[in-house]
Amino acid sequence: MLYETLFIGIVVALLYVEITDVYPGGIIVPAYFALFLDQPLTVAATVAVAFAALGAYRLLSRHLILFGKRRFVLLLLLGALFSQLVLLFAPRLIPAMVEVRIIGWVIPGLLANNLDKQKAVPTLASLLTVALAVYVIVRILAWAIGA
Repeated sequence: MLYETLFIGIVVALLYVEITDVYPGGIIVPAYFALFLDQPLTVAATVAVAFAALGAYRLLSRHLILFGKRRFVLLLLLGALFSQLVLLFAPRLIPAMVEVRIIGWVIPGLLANNLDKQKAVPTLASLLTVALAVYVIVRILAWAIGA
C-alpha cells in the first residue's frame, strides 16, 4: 500500500495545512513518516539528521548569504549529506545502528527547511499528528479491503 499511503498522506497534509496554516514538515514528509511509524528508530534518526542539517545550515549562514532558493537547496543538500554519512559510518561506530535507516535523502532536508521556517515544536507536533492520522487511515483501509 505504498502508493495509497503516499496519496492519502499528501491529501491529509494538504487539508491540515489549509485548516491550520502550519506545514507538517512539508507536504510529502508525513506520508513517508507514516510508512515508517512501526520503526521508531528510523523516524528518530531521520529527525536527528534534519536537526543536524539545520544546525549546519545555521553555522554556514553566519558566513554565507543564504536565503530563498539557496537556503532551501542547501538544507536539502545537507540533509542528503548527513543521511549518507549516517548510512556509511553509524553502523561502524555503533554496531546496534546497523538496522537504523534514514527515510530517504530528501525527507530530512524538507523537514529541516520547515523546522527553520516554523520552529521545532509546531512543525514536529504537526508532523506527528498528520503521520499518525495517515497511519490510522491506511490501517483502517487495509483492514476494510482485507489487504
